[in-house]
Amino acid sequence: MKFLYCLAFVLLLLMAESAFAYLDPGTGSMLLQVILGGIAAVGVALKLFWHKIRIAVGLSKKPAAEDESA
Repeated sequence: MKFLYCLAFVLLLLMAESAFAYLDPGTGSMLLQVILGGIAAVGVALKLFWHKIRIAVGLSKKPAAEDESA
């Protein structure tokens, strides 16, 4: 079944026609901003949840519960 999907994909690529489309420089700039923004968002998310990620992976232990009877 995988072979048929691969064959269909290759045939579709071979039958493709040229689009003669124009992409202005603003499009490349926009794509670069989206990519860099995504990388920044992943970095901020990792920084915010770093301790929880370390606990989930097993690299850190949960902090001991403090006694509230004081």
